[in-house]
Amino acid sequence: MRGPNKKEKLIDLLWSKLPYHPQYVRRGTRFDAPLRDPLQFGFESLQQGDLAEIGSQPPPDSVVRARLLTALNSASAKQGEAVQAVVAAPLFSANHKLLLPEGARLVGTVVVAAKARSFHRGGQLRFNFQRVDLPPEVANLRPAAPRAEPMKTQATLAGAEGNGPAPIKVDSEGGVQAKESKTRFIAPVISLMLARRAADSDAERHHLASATGGDANISGRTLGGGLGLGMLGAAVSQSSPYVGMAFGYYGLAWSVYSSVIARGGEVQFGQNAMMEIKFGARMPPQASKLRAVVERTGP
Repeated sequence: MRGPNKKEKLIDLLWSKLPYHPQYVRRGTRFDAPLRDPLQFGFESLQQGDLAEIGSQPPPDSVVRARLLTALNSASAKQGEAVQAVVAAPLFSANHKLLLPEGARLVGTVVVAAKARSFHRGGQLRFNFQRVDLPPEVANLRPAAPRAEPMKTQATLAGAEGNGPAPIKVDSEGGVQAKESKTRFIAPVISLMLARRAADSDAERHHLASATGGDANISGRTLGGGLGLGMLGAAVSQSSPYVGMAFGYYGLAWSVYSSVIARGGEVQFGQNAMMEIKFGARMPPQASKLRAVVERTGP
């Protein structure tokens, strides 16, 4: 997976300034299509020992790829909300024994959910998984009798793909936060330069009265109108220098608001979002320090 490169970002910017916005699908876009009927890939004979460890507790720090079944959004998620994911690729032990088959369900809850706030403070989301449910057709294949209760575990998020416009960052404890680019401050600076250029005709009116007619500062009015309302604003601003100046300052105000004052991005995970789940509970920093001291000094 990759994000749009610089050329694609420039093309998107130019299209956004036009009154006509074409709809298209970017190259590399992934589609999720549910199957109406199951597909048969044949059969494979297995020995009884190959299923001896199925449903066992995965080793600490083992990672499994999963597909999220519960759509999550930091703006609407609540603490304690149920979360489910399905294992997308089987997980094997170190001796190549199957631990979790594809189709096993991970069940957990939302631990932290915080909405995005003003001044581009992004939303936050954290959830973990406490239970693993094996598919019924697989659980019955185990040599031992099926457990009466699902397997309890502790697993956190290690990596994921977000579905929202804002990029996301996963920390070492499984927390997810919407990232904000530092380059967003460049837009207000450029908007200020364009707005001042659009207002040059008004400043020159007191000094060069002969050069401030309807045809003065055509380029400034064009830039100001384009800053405010795109190509349509650039055309309308040719009617008067004050129109171009008004569009320029409107574009400046909107740029400052959207880049500095507006709310940050939300953490969004759509249904079928791919993610990596790591097993094994992490100890808090104080607990890890205490354990290090005990191992060094002895009981």
